[in-house]
Amino acid sequence: MDWEVEIVECGDIVQDEDDTIPRVEAERRWNHYVELADSVTGDEGPEGVAAIVSSLRVQYDYGAYQSAYGALERFPPADLGKGIILAANELTRIPHDQSGDVILTLVRSPAGAAEAFNEVIKSFPGDVRNRIRDIVDFHESDEWLVEDEDKGIIKVPRE
Repeated sequence: MDWEVEIVECGDIVQDEDDTIPRVEAERRWNHYVELADSVTGDEGPEGVAAIVSSLRVQYDYGAYQSAYGALERFPPADLGKGIILAANELTRIPHDQSGDVILTLVRSPAGAAEAFNEVIKSFPGDVRNRIRDIVDFHESDEWLVEDEDKGIIKVPRE
């Protein structure tokens, strides 16, 4: 199976209240997700970033997503910015804690990451840009981007 497809599928971490999946299988999936994220070199390109962002699908990851956030930090800044915006639709659907962590990683990354994100988003349809802007506004007002130095770095044009 393709690594990008596999990490997205494995990112659906089994939740504690889900008794349809045996604990042994839930642990195996959790461990496999961490292995996949830990295997990232940063050479996977923007598509690899998009796959990681798309994998952050559940509210409670029990620490597995820390490996994913660490993996995002291994990408060159331009690939990080482009990859996050390639996953724009998923970024607006994943839990707020996960989207906030992704956006905070973006704004605190070396020069070039946010710039690449800001440039690529200009070419996206207005509805997608507006949903991304809503997520950024949310995190700047109440969540992950409340520090003054984190605000205004993501520049998403409105329709």
